Amino acid sequence: MYLEHFGLREAPFAITPDTHFYYCSPSHQEALNVLLVALRSGAGFLKLTGEVGTGKTLLCRRLLNTLDDSFVTAYIPNPFLNPTALRMALAEELGLEFARNIGQHRLLKLITERLIELNAAGKRVVLLIDEAQAIPDDSLEALRLLTNLETEKDKLLLVVLFGQPELDQRLERPRLRQLRQRILFSHRLRPLSAAESAGYLQHRLQLAGAASDCFTPRALRLLHRASRGIPRLLNVLAHKGLMAAFGAGLQRVDAEQVRRAVADTEDASPLPAAWRRPWALGALGTAACAGMGLLLWTAGR
Repeated sequence: MYLEHFGLREAPFAITPDTHFYYCSPSHQEALNVLLVALRSGAGFLKLTGEVGTGKTLLCRRLLNTLDDSFVTAYIPNPFLNPTALRMALAEELGLEFARNIGQHRLLKLITERLIELNAAGKRVVLLIDEAQAIPDDSLEALRLLTNLETEKDKLLLVVLFGQPELDQRLERPRLRQLRQRILFSHRLRPLSAAESAGYLQHRLQLAGAASDCFTPRALRLLHRASRGIPRLLNVLAHKGLMAAFGAGLQRVDAEQVRRAVADTEDASPLPAAWRRPWALGALGTAACAGMGLLLWTAGR
């Protein structure tokens, strides 16, 4: 009923990184351009950082989908691995078969041989690591040593780190200065502006099948203010706003529904007192409306 009420084919604000809903904001497009140009030029080490919820994983997947068949990609989404496990994960991504008790010298030799084989075939190998702020220091050093593998003209392994701002702080440590010096290109994702936030929400609604605006102009302004322009928070607040409007039988989300969504979301920035109003039935109305919204939210993911 949530989707039918607003004329939607699918849930527009699921928090999974679905590239179908990718919104080309200036910051994301600049980041994608930097990464593509750097990888095509053979730059060995790249870094992209951004606050939680700014779309790093979505951009990583967009990059994976954009690279053509001249690239071979390896993707590690959870890099909280020791050096041995990191090398094994890379070997598996490269399609290598090996015994689990293989010695590290032998494993590194297999990886090197595979990289040389792919380079001879005209392929660039790119390792993309998400949540890179979680990599242990010893594994970061192992990663740096892997990028030492090269021919006279080419790096055999290109690496892109996607991480939270804590990654930048870690790389400032003296013990990681050699890795820091290897990073040739870096980019920091910024939150969306007010205009970009409105465009982002309308973009997702249109892709989900909305035939008309589901948010009033004031609701859009409040959503941007409360979310601080962070896409993930925009998704959460917009979903809850639609849920509250549906429960009230409204065709558009107005300021009141956004206030309720903000009150129900811990990480949302509180709205100025002049923009808040008390209500008696809880932040999102009745329990039945909340239960129905949660069910549809889950089904739409």
